[in-house]
Amino acid sequence: MKRRYLTLLPIIAGSALLAACNQSGNTDTAADASTDAGSDLIQRINNGGTISVGTEGTYPPFTYHDESGKLTGYDVEVTRAVADKLGVDVEFKETQWDAMLAGLDSERFDMVANQVALTTPEREAKYDKATAYSWSGAVVLAKKEDNRYNAWESLKGLKSAQSLSSNYGELAEKYGATVVPVDGMAQAVQLVKQDRADLTMNDELAVLDYLKKTPDSGLEIKLKAPAAEKTGSGIILRKGNEDVLKKINDAMAELAQDGTLTKISEEFFGTDISKQN
Repeated sequence: MKRRYLTLLPIIAGSALLAACNQSGNTDTAADASTDAGSDLIQRINNGGTISVGTEGTYPPFTYHDESGKLTGYDVEVTRAVADKLGVDVEFKETQWDAMLAGLDSERFDMVANQVALTTPEREAKYDKATAYSWSGAVVLAKKEDNRYNAWESLKGLKSAQSLSSNYGELAEKYGATVVPVDGMAQAVQLVKQDRADLTMNDELAVLDYLKKTPDSGLEIKLKAPAAEKTGSGIILRKGNEDVLKKINDAMAELAQDGTLTKISEEFFGTDISKQN
């Protein structure tokens, strides 16, 4: 499972073209267009209209089609709950991940809900992220009966099954573990079960999804990244929609207060992923 950190650059060409237009004297026109788009969106929300949201539809358990063909998933259901609070209808527009931001930039949809975490200054300067509805960080997965994990320093000298290209391999080595190379999480889990590795590290949401789907795995989470090291994902909008952002944040606060986020979290993950702790 790959978290959506927005480090890909699928929209460079579009950005360069926009920059070229601005340099040729169309700055005011572009600014006016952005303002008009933001004004239209807040008017639709205030009037109980329809908002459009880009999402993949192929990224379970966040956004996918169930056996009946219905679009669902954690991000999808959270977005529907936000729309209910706003008093609007929501239209999902399924889009491949590498075209997601291009679709947002071209106003094909109003916002994106697809496990997106803005983690670079370039993206933060261009987009706004509403209050995070999911939080995740690194976790250690090992056999339930293995009681050696009381702190991250406990990994020293142990064998951690990791993809060599992943950040988790580097993290394992940081704490003194020996990396056992694997092709992915599925193989890593098997090595732990077979005692060919002591543990594996991965994203918390990927591990929670695995544990929910395989409750008899004999494995459990032993260590979690501290709250300050977790990354939050939220609904993404173009800059210039401050009024809309506030309404979404207010709706998210209500969903947290009335327990809706917790309920949706537990449905898809068996625990509450909407809180940073």
